[in-house]
Amino acid sequence: MSRDDDDGYDNRNRAFLQAFLARGTMTFEESQPVLAAISKAHDHTDHLAADITEQDLKTYVHRANNALSSFDLEIRSSLHQSTRKRIYALVNSTSDTMSQLATSFSADEISFLKRVLDAMFITNNRPRKEVMAIKGMQAIQLHKAPGGGRRRTTAADMGNETMDGETGRETQGSSGTSLTMAQAEKVLAGLVGQGWFEKSRKGYYSLSPRALMELRGWLTETYNEDEEEASDGEGQEPLKIKFCFACKEIVTVGQRCRDWRCQCRIHDICVNSFFQTRRQGQGERTCPICRKEWDGESFVGERADRRD
Repeated sequence: MSRDDDDGYDNRNRAFLQAFLARGTMTFEESQPVLAAISKAHDHTDHLAADITEQDLKTYVHRANNALSSFDLEIRSSLHQSTRKRIYALVNSTSDTMSQLATSFSADEISFLKRVLDAMFITNNRPRKEVMAIKGMQAIQLHKAPGGGRRRTTAADMGNETMDGETGRETQGSSGTSLTMAQAEKVLAGLVGQGWFEKSRKGYYSLSPRALMELRGWLTETYNEDEEEASDGEGQEPLKIKFCFACKEIVTVGQRCRDWRCQCRIHDICVNSFFQTRRQGQGERTCPICRKEWDGESFVGERADRRD
């Protein structure tokens, strides 16, 4: 193909793209043995994983994105909110992500997934407790679709695991037909296995870096749509989906201003460097929006669930 001569795209790049398609996500460390094996097969000489540099990976990603652009696919990257590792993920750049998930899950399983997301970003995402995650038993209890089609999800629907015992609301398409508890558990395992969910040591399910990259538009459109006008007023609930003041990516794990009405949220991995640039050490930090003291003890994520 003429592309081989024009931009260096050759069988090595095709092999890398095939490997990436099989995985869905990849870190630099995970890419090193893959790229070393590809180079060894192409050059017929030994290549060590340690010899692969981050620039090598970026070059492969750039050429892969050129090849993928006509298919509305793109390899993007983001820092993991807890480990700070850079995660590369293959995402759909234009079409509805839920339609993409429908290739792996049935319509009723997608409805269950939406009920789980409603629990994460509505029920477990309150002004004074922004957990944005869900415990395994609470998620499995959502196997049963709300009766009567589109009624409000209540604390009874969610079992006794709902945060603060407050009621939630369901978004469009989150009703569907009930699953069995075993089916719900299998869907959750599949979401973790395919890199959409992560499960913490304490048993919380949360969205993975891949999901946050791919679902960014859907999350803001779904959960912030009804909140935008309300959040403008003093004392109103802040937006459900919030972005790090430092890096501008979605925050589901991090720190928040101690004033729940303030919109400021910062990733744990961004906090120190952000305040260092402002020349504010421990004990001197103030919220960049409302100027109140930044106590470092007001959290976003599972640490916000004080029951633990």
